[in-house]
Amino acid sequence: MNLPKIENENFAGKRVFLRVDFNVPLENGVVTDVTRIEKTLPTIELLIKQGAKIVIASHLGRPAGKPNPEFSMKQVFEKFKELVTCPVAFSDKVVGPEVKALTQSLKNGEILVIENLRFHAEEEANDKKFSKSLSELADVYINDAFGAAHRAHASTEGITHEIPSFAGLLMRKEIEMLSSLVTRPKKPFVAIIGGSKVSTKIKILKNLIDKVDYILIGGGMSYTFLKSRAIPIGTSLFEKDYEVQAYQLIDSSGVQGINLQLPVDHVIADSFSDKAKTKTVDKMGILDGWMGMDIGPKTVSNYEKIIKDAATIFWNGPMGVFEMDKFANGTTQIAKAVAKSKAVSIVGGGDSIAAINKAKVADKITHISTGGGASLEFLEGKTLPGVKALIEGAKE
Repeated sequence: MNLPKIENENFAGKRVFLRVDFNVPLENGVVTDVTRIEKTLPTIELLIKQGAKIVIASHLGRPAGKPNPEFSMKQVFEKFKELVTCPVAFSDKVVGPEVKALTQSLKNGEILVIENLRFHAEEEANDKKFSKSLSELADVYINDAFGAAHRAHASTEGITHEIPSFAGLLMRKEIEMLSSLVTRPKKPFVAIIGGSKVSTKIKILKNLIDKVDYILIGGGMSYTFLKSRAIPIGTSLFEKDYEVQAYQLIDSSGVQGINLQLPVDHVIADSFSDKAKTKTVDKMGILDGWMGMDIGPKTVSNYEKIIKDAATIFWNGPMGVFEMDKFANGTTQIAKAVAKSKAVSIVGGGDSIAAINKAKVADKITHISTGGGASLEFLEGKTLPGVKALIEGAKE
Protein backbone atom coordinates (compact mmCIF):
# COMPACT_ATOMS: atom_id res chain seq x y z
CA MET A 1 0.00 0.00 0.00
CA ASN A 2 1.25 3.43 -0.95
CA LEU A 3 0.95 5.01 2.50
CA PRO A 4 2.51 8.47 2.99
CA LYS A 5 5.57 7.98 5.23
CA ILE A 6 6.86 10.22 8.00
CA GLU A 7 10.52 9.16 7.97
CA ASN A 8 11.52 11.46 5.12
CA GLU A 9 9.53 14.46 6.31
CA ASN A 10 10.73 17.33 8.48
CA PHE A 11 8.21 18.24 11.18
CA ALA A 12 10.49 20.62 13.09
CA GLY A 13 8.45 23.47 14.55
CA LYS A 14 5.20 22.08 13.14
CA ARG A 15 2.14 21.18 15.20
CA VAL A 16 1.37 17.50 14.60
CA PHE A 17 -2.06 16.05 15.37
CA LEU A 18 -1.12 12.47 16.28
CA ARG A 19 -4.12 10.14 16.42
CA VAL A 20 -3.21 7.16 18.61
CA ASP A 21 -5.14 4.24 20.05
CA PHE A 22 -4.75 4.64 23.81
CA ASN A 23 -7.99 2.75 24.45
CA VAL A 24 -6.30 0.78 27.21
CA PRO A 25 -7.72 -1.29 30.10
CA LEU A 26 -8.21 0.51 33.42
CA GLU A 27 -8.82 -0.66 36.97
CA ASN A 28 -9.81 1.97 39.53
CA GLY A 29 -8.52 4.66 37.19
CA VAL A 30 -5.11 3.02 36.71
CA VAL A 31 -3.83 1.67 33.38
CA THR A 32 -3.27 -2.09 33.69
CA ASP A 33 -1.76 -2.81 30.25
CA VAL A 34 0.52 -0.32 28.47
CA THR A 35 0.99 -2.39 25.27
CA ARG A 36 -0.88 0.04 23.02
CA ILE A 37 0.96 3.03 24.48
CA GLU A 38 4.38 1.42 24.12
CA LYS A 39 3.72 0.42 20.50
CA THR A 40 3.24 4.09 19.55
CA LEU A 41 6.39 5.34 21.30
CA PRO A 42 8.69 4.92 18.24
CA THR A 43 6.54 7.39 16.28
CA ILE A 44 6.41 9.79 19.23
CA GLU A 45 10.17 9.57 19.79
CA LEU A 46 10.85 10.25 16.10
CA LEU A 47 8.65 13.36 16.24
CA ILE A 48 10.29 14.57 19.45
CA LYS A 49 13.73 14.08 17.88
CA GLN A 50 12.65 16.12 14.86
CA GLY A 51 11.39 18.94 17.10
CA ALA A 52 7.69 18.63 16.35
CA LYS A 53 4.97 20.07 18.59
CA ILE A 54 2.78 17.04 19.27
CA VAL A 55 -0.95 17.01 19.99
CA ILE A 56 -1.98 13.49 21.03
CA ALA A 57 -5.59 12.43 20.62
CA SER A 58 -7.40 9.16 21.33
CA HIS A 59 -10.73 7.69 22.31
CA LEU A 60 -11.24 5.70 25.50
CA GLY A 61 -14.17 3.37 26.02
CA ARG A 62 -17.74 4.17 24.98
CA PRO A 63 -18.84 7.40 26.69
CA ALA A 64 -21.81 7.79 24.30
CA GLY A 65 -20.85 11.21 23.00
CA LYS A 66 -20.74 13.10 26.27
CA PRO A 67 -18.22 13.78 29.07
CA ASN A 68 -17.86 11.00 31.62
CA PRO A 69 -15.08 10.96 34.27
CA GLU A 70 -14.92 7.15 34.01
CA PHE A 71 -13.56 7.52 30.48
CA SER A 72 -11.35 10.58 30.92
CA MET A 73 -8.00 10.50 29.12
CA LYS A 74 -6.51 12.12 32.22
CA GLN A 75 -6.17 8.59 33.62
CA VAL A 76 -4.13 7.48 30.60
CA PHE A 77 -2.17 10.75 30.63
CA GLU A 78 -0.88 9.96 34.16
CA LYS A 79 0.68 6.70 32.88
CA PHE A 80 1.79 8.11 29.53
CA LYS A 81 3.87 10.92 31.02
CA GLU A 82 5.91 8.28 32.88
CA LEU A 83 6.89 6.68 29.56
CA VAL A 84 8.28 9.77 27.79
CA THR A 85 11.10 12.10 28.72
CA CYS A 86 9.78 15.36 27.23
CA PRO A 87 7.36 17.83 28.84
CA VAL A 88 3.74 16.65 28.61
CA ALA A 89 0.61 18.71 29.36
CA PHE A 90 -3.09 17.82 29.41
CA SER A 91 -6.14 19.62 28.07
CA ASP A 92 -9.54 18.81 29.54
CA LYS A 93 -11.10 20.05 26.31
CA VAL A 94 -10.91 18.57 22.81
CA VAL A 95 -11.58 21.56 20.55
CA GLY A 96 -12.04 25.29 20.85
CA PRO A 97 -9.96 28.46 21.32
CA GLU A 98 -8.49 27.35 24.66
CA VAL A 99 -7.06 24.13 23.21
CA LYS A 100 -5.90 25.92 20.08
CA ALA A 101 -4.03 28.43 22.25
CA LEU A 102 -2.37 25.57 24.15
CA THR A 103 -1.17 24.00 20.88
CA GLN A 104 0.22 27.34 19.74
CA SER A 105 2.15 27.74 22.99
CA LEU A 106 3.86 24.35 22.64
CA LYS A 107 7.62 24.42 22.21
CA ASN A 108 9.49 22.09 19.87
CA GLY A 109 9.56 18.55 21.29
CA GLU A 110 6.67 19.14 23.71
CA ILE A 111 3.41 17.18 23.91
CA LEU A 112 -0.20 18.08 24.65
CA VAL A 113 -2.64 15.24 25.35
CA ILE A 114 -6.26 16.25 24.75
CA GLU A 115 -9.41 14.83 26.34
CA ASN A 116 -11.36 11.83 25.05
CA LEU A 117 -12.45 12.43 21.44
CA ARG A 118 -15.66 10.50 22.04
CA PHE A 119 -16.84 13.04 24.61
CA HIS A 120 -18.18 14.67 21.43
CA ALA A 121 -20.87 12.80 19.47
CA GLU A 122 -19.54 14.52 16.35
CA GLU A 123 -16.41 12.32 16.50
CA GLU A 124 -18.18 9.05 15.71
CA ALA A 125 -20.58 10.85 13.35
CA ASN A 126 -17.55 12.00 11.32
CA ASP A 127 -18.97 15.53 11.42
CA LYS A 128 -17.24 17.82 8.92
CA LYS A 129 -17.32 20.86 11.20
CA PHE A 130 -15.79 18.85 14.05
CA SER A 131 -13.10 17.50 11.69
CA LYS A 132 -12.28 21.08 10.74
CA SER A 133 -12.04 22.06 14.43
CA LEU A 134 -9.62 19.19 15.07
CA SER A 135 -7.50 20.20 12.09
CA GLU A 136 -7.14 23.74 13.49
CA LEU A 137 -5.08 22.29 16.34
CA ALA A 138 -2.26 21.31 13.98
CA ASP A 139 -0.40 21.84 10.74
CA VAL A 140 -0.19 18.15 9.78
CA TYR A 141 -1.97 14.93 10.73
CA ILE A 142 -0.43 11.52 11.52
CA ASN A 143 -2.54 8.43 12.08
CA ASP A 144 -0.85 5.82 14.26
CA ALA A 145 -4.11 4.34 15.55
CA PHE A 146 -4.43 1.10 13.62
CA GLY A 147 -6.84 -0.15 16.28
CA ALA A 148 -9.32 2.54 15.16
CA ALA A 149 -8.59 2.36 11.42
CA HIS A 150 -11.77 0.40 10.73
CA ARG A 151 -13.87 3.36 11.91
CA ALA A 152 -14.71 6.32 9.64
CA HIS A 153 -14.63 8.91 12.41
CA ALA A 154 -13.68 12.58 12.40
CA SER A 155 -10.22 11.88 13.84
CA THR A 156 -9.49 8.92 11.56
CA GLU A 157 -11.12 9.91 8.26
CA GLY A 158 -12.61 13.41 8.28
CA ILE A 159 -9.48 15.26 9.35
CA THR A 160 -7.47 13.85 6.42
CA HIS A 161 -9.48 16.11 4.08
CA GLU A 162 -8.37 19.22 5.98
CA ILE A 163 -4.58 19.03 6.45
CA PRO A 164 -1.63 17.03 5.01
CA SER A 165 -1.82 13.49 6.37
CA PHE A 166 0.65 10.66 7.01
CA ALA A 167 0.80 7.12 8.41
CA GLY A 168 2.70 6.61 11.66
CA LEU A 169 5.35 3.93 12.10
CA LEU A 170 2.97 1.60 13.95
CA MET A 171 0.24 2.01 11.34
CA ARG A 172 2.67 1.07 8.59
CA LYS A 173 4.08 -1.90 10.49
CA GLU A 174 0.61 -3.26 11.28
CA ILE A 175 -0.42 -3.14 7.64
CA GLU A 176 2.85 -4.60 6.37
CA MET A 177 2.73 -7.51 8.83
CA LEU A 178 -0.94 -8.32 8.24
CA SER A 179 -0.54 -7.95 4.48
CA SER A 180 2.22 -10.55 4.56
CA LEU A 181 -0.30 -13.07 5.92
CA VAL A 182 -2.53 -12.81 2.87
CA THR A 183 0.04 -12.18 0.14
CA ARG A 184 3.24 -14.08 0.92
CA PRO A 185 3.03 -16.25 4.06
CA LYS A 186 5.80 -18.78 4.57
CA LYS A 187 4.48 -22.32 4.70
CA PRO A 188 3.22 -24.17 6.66
CA PHE A 189 0.85 -21.37 7.66
CA VAL A 190 -1.10 -22.12 10.86
CA ALA A 191 -4.13 -20.05 11.92
CA ILE A 192 -5.14 -20.44 15.56
CA ILE A 193 -8.65 -19.07 15.98
CA GLY A 194 -10.44 -18.97 19.31
CA GLY A 195 -12.78 -16.76 21.27
CA SER A 196 -16.35 -17.17 22.33
CA LYS A 197 -18.39 -16.75 19.14
CA VAL A 198 -18.28 -18.17 15.62
CA SER A 199 -20.25 -15.14 14.45
CA THR A 200 -17.29 -12.81 15.01
CA LYS A 201 -14.77 -15.11 13.30
CA ILE A 202 -16.60 -16.79 10.42
CA LYS A 203 -15.60 -14.14 7.84
CA ILE A 204 -11.91 -14.28 8.68
CA LEU A 205 -12.01 -18.09 8.58
CA LYS A 206 -13.58 -18.01 5.12
CA ASN A 207 -11.01 -15.50 3.87
CA LEU A 208 -8.02 -17.41 5.26
CA ILE A 209 -9.14 -20.87 4.18
CA ASP A 210 -7.37 -20.73 0.80
CA LYS A 211 -4.20 -19.30 2.32
CA VAL A 212 -3.49 -21.49 5.38
CA ASP A 213 -2.39 -25.09 5.81
CA TYR A 214 -3.86 -25.62 9.28
CA ILE A 215 -6.74 -24.11 11.24
CA LEU A 216 -6.75 -24.83 14.98
CA ILE A 217 -10.10 -24.04 16.60
CA GLY A 218 -10.55 -23.36 20.32
CA GLY A 219 -12.62 -21.35 22.76
CA GLY A 220 -16.41 -21.12 23.00
CA MET A 221 -16.73 -21.02 19.21
CA SER A 222 -15.50 -24.60 18.97
CA TYR A 223 -18.77 -25.95 20.42
CA THR A 224 -20.81 -24.66 17.48
CA PHE A 225 -18.42 -26.56 15.18
CA LEU A 226 -18.72 -29.72 17.29
CA LYS A 227 -22.51 -29.43 17.47
CA SER A 228 -22.64 -29.13 13.67
CA ARG A 229 -21.10 -32.62 13.57
CA ALA A 230 -23.70 -34.00 16.01
CA ILE A 231 -21.18 -34.18 18.86
CA PRO A 232 -22.77 -33.60 22.31
CA ILE A 233 -21.78 -30.23 23.81
CA GLY A 234 -23.88 -30.20 27.01
CA THR A 235 -24.73 -26.62 27.96
CA SER A 236 -21.70 -25.13 26.22
CA LEU A 237 -21.94 -21.88 24.27
CA PHE A 238 -23.72 -22.53 20.96
CA GLU A 239 -24.78 -20.24 18.11
CA LYS A 240 -27.51 -22.07 16.23
CA ASP A 241 -27.66 -19.43 13.48
CA TYR A 242 -24.07 -20.33 12.56
CA GLU A 243 -24.30 -24.11 12.82
CA VAL A 244 -24.73 -24.61 9.07
CA GLN A 245 -21.85 -22.24 8.22
CA ALA A 246 -19.60 -24.06 10.70
CA TYR A 247 -20.52 -27.39 9.08
CA GLN A 248 -19.82 -26.00 5.61
CA LEU A 249 -16.47 -24.57 6.68
CA ILE A 250 -15.34 -27.98 7.90
CA ASP A 251 -16.38 -29.47 4.55
CA SER A 252 -14.66 -26.71 2.56
CA SER A 253 -11.45 -27.27 4.51
CA GLY A 254 -11.49 -30.95 3.63
CA VAL A 255 -12.13 -30.28 -0.06
CA GLN A 256 -9.26 -27.77 -0.22
CA GLY A 257 -6.85 -29.98 1.71
CA ILE A 258 -6.78 -27.72 4.78
CA ASN A 259 -6.23 -29.52 8.08
CA LEU A 260 -8.93 -28.03 10.33
CA GLN A 261 -8.61 -29.32 13.88
CA LEU A 262 -11.26 -29.25 16.61
CA PRO A 263 -10.78 -29.98 20.33
CA VAL A 264 -10.68 -33.73 21.07
CA ASP A 265 -11.02 -33.31 24.85
CA HIS A 266 -12.17 -30.60 27.23
CA VAL A 267 -11.99 -29.12 30.68
CA ILE A 268 -15.66 -28.84 31.65
CA ALA A 269 -17.59 -27.22 34.50
CA ASP A 270 -21.08 -27.51 35.97
CA SER A 271 -21.53 -23.71 35.83
CA PHE A 272 -19.86 -20.61 34.37
CA SER A 273 -17.91 -19.75 37.50
CA ASP A 274 -14.39 -19.96 38.88
CA LYS A 275 -15.96 -21.79 41.83
CA ALA A 276 -17.64 -24.44 39.68
CA LYS A 277 -16.98 -28.15 39.89
CA THR A 278 -14.66 -29.18 37.08
CA LYS A 279 -13.40 -32.30 35.34
CA THR A 280 -11.53 -33.24 32.18
CA VAL A 281 -13.36 -35.40 29.66
CA ASP A 282 -11.15 -37.53 27.47
CA LYS A 283 -13.39 -37.37 24.40
CA MET A 284 -14.95 -34.86 22.02
CA GLY A 285 -18.42 -35.06 23.57
CA ILE A 286 -19.45 -33.11 26.67
CA LEU A 287 -21.74 -34.47 29.39
CA ASP A 288 -25.32 -33.24 29.79
CA GLY A 289 -25.52 -30.39 32.31
CA TRP A 290 -21.83 -29.51 31.87
CA MET A 291 -20.18 -26.87 29.70
CA GLY A 292 -16.81 -26.68 27.97
CA MET A 293 -14.51 -24.07 29.52
CA ASP A 294 -11.08 -24.91 28.07
CA ILE A 295 -9.35 -27.26 25.65
CA GLY A 296 -8.04 -30.43 27.27
CA PRO A 297 -4.47 -31.82 27.44
CA LYS A 298 -4.79 -34.03 24.34
CA THR A 299 -5.94 -31.05 22.27
CA VAL A 300 -3.08 -28.95 23.64
CA SER A 301 -0.63 -31.69 22.64
CA ASN A 302 -2.13 -31.98 19.13
CA TYR A 303 -1.94 -28.24 18.60
CA GLU A 304 1.60 -27.96 20.01
CA LYS A 305 2.90 -30.47 17.45
CA ILE A 306 1.43 -28.48 14.56
CA ILE A 307 2.65 -25.14 15.96
CA LYS A 308 6.18 -26.51 16.41
CA ASP A 309 6.59 -27.11 12.67
CA ALA A 310 4.86 -23.91 11.49
CA ALA A 311 6.63 -21.25 9.42
CA THR A 312 3.87 -18.63 9.84
CA ILE A 313 1.37 -18.35 12.70
CA PHE A 314 -1.62 -16.07 13.13
CA TRP A 315 -3.42 -16.29 16.46
CA ASN A 316 -6.64 -14.54 17.38
CA GLY A 317 -8.77 -15.50 20.37
CA PRO A 318 -8.20 -17.53 23.56
CA MET A 319 -8.66 -21.30 23.81
CA GLY A 320 -10.92 -21.10 26.85
CA VAL A 321 -12.20 -18.86 29.63
CA PHE A 322 -8.63 -17.87 30.43
CA GLU A 323 -9.59 -14.96 32.68
CA MET A 324 -10.51 -17.64 35.25
CA ASP A 325 -7.26 -19.26 36.35
CA LYS A 326 -8.60 -22.80 36.47
CA PHE A 327 -9.54 -22.54 32.78
CA ALA A 328 -6.41 -20.72 31.57
CA ASN A 329 -4.11 -23.68 30.97
CA GLY A 330 -5.03 -24.30 27.32
CA THR A 331 -4.53 -20.67 26.31
CA THR A 332 -1.29 -20.38 28.32
CA GLN A 333 0.18 -23.55 26.80
CA ILE A 334 -0.67 -22.40 23.28
CA ALA A 335 0.93 -19.02 24.02
CA LYS A 336 4.12 -20.76 25.15
CA ALA A 337 4.08 -23.04 22.10
CA VAL A 338 3.78 -20.04 19.75
CA ALA A 339 6.65 -18.34 21.61
CA LYS A 340 8.87 -21.42 21.26
CA SER A 341 8.14 -21.76 17.56
CA LYS A 342 10.64 -20.46 15.03
CA ALA A 343 7.75 -19.23 12.91
CA VAL A 344 6.87 -15.65 12.05
CA SER A 345 4.15 -15.16 14.66
CA ILE A 346 1.44 -12.51 14.59
CA VAL A 347 -1.01 -12.23 17.47
CA GLY A 348 -4.10 -10.02 17.27
CA GLY A 349 -7.00 -9.17 19.53
CA GLY A 350 -7.19 -7.88 23.10
CA ASP A 351 -7.77 -11.28 24.73
CA SER A 352 -4.93 -12.88 22.79
CA ILE A 353 -2.58 -10.07 23.77
CA ALA A 354 -3.65 -10.43 27.41
CA ALA A 355 -2.91 -14.16 27.17
CA ILE A 356 0.55 -13.50 25.71
CA ASN A 357 1.29 -11.03 28.51
CA LYS A 358 -0.08 -13.41 31.16
CA ALA A 359 2.22 -16.15 29.87
CA LYS A 360 5.10 -13.61 29.88
CA VAL A 361 6.19 -14.42 26.32
CA ALA A 362 5.44 -11.11 24.55
CA ASP A 363 9.12 -10.58 23.72
CA LYS A 364 9.17 -13.85 21.77
CA ILE A 365 6.29 -12.94 19.43
CA THR A 366 7.22 -11.44 16.05
CA HIS A 367 4.36 -8.94 16.03
CA ILE A 368 1.56 -8.20 18.48
CA SER A 369 -1.20 -6.35 16.66
CA THR A 370 -2.83 -3.49 18.56
CA GLY A 371 -5.95 -3.67 16.40
CA GLY A 372 -8.47 -6.31 17.41
CA GLY A 373 -11.45 -5.40 15.23
CA ALA A 374 -9.25 -3.65 12.68
CA SER A 375 -6.94 -6.63 12.22
CA LEU A 376 -9.92 -8.96 11.79
CA GLU A 377 -11.59 -6.71 9.22
CA PHE A 378 -8.30 -6.30 7.35
CA LEU A 379 -7.86 -10.09 7.16
CA GLU A 380 -11.50 -10.45 6.12
CA GLY A 381 -10.51 -8.47 3.05
CA LYS A 382 -12.33 -5.28 3.98
CA THR A 383 -11.04 -1.80 3.17
CA LEU A 384 -10.30 0.12 6.37
CA PRO A 385 -11.64 3.71 6.19
CA GLY A 386 -8.71 5.15 8.17
CA VAL A 387 -6.19 3.55 5.81
CA LYS A 388 -8.10 4.44 2.64
CA ALA A 389 -8.26 8.08 3.80
CA LEU A 390 -4.48 8.28 4.16
CA ILE A 391 -3.89 6.81 0.70
CA GLU A 392 -6.45 9.09 -0.96
CA GLY A 393 -5.15 12.07 1.00
CA ALA A 394 -1.66 11.40 -0.37
CA LYS A 395 -3.04 11.38 -3.93
CA GLU A 396 -4.82 14.68 -3.31
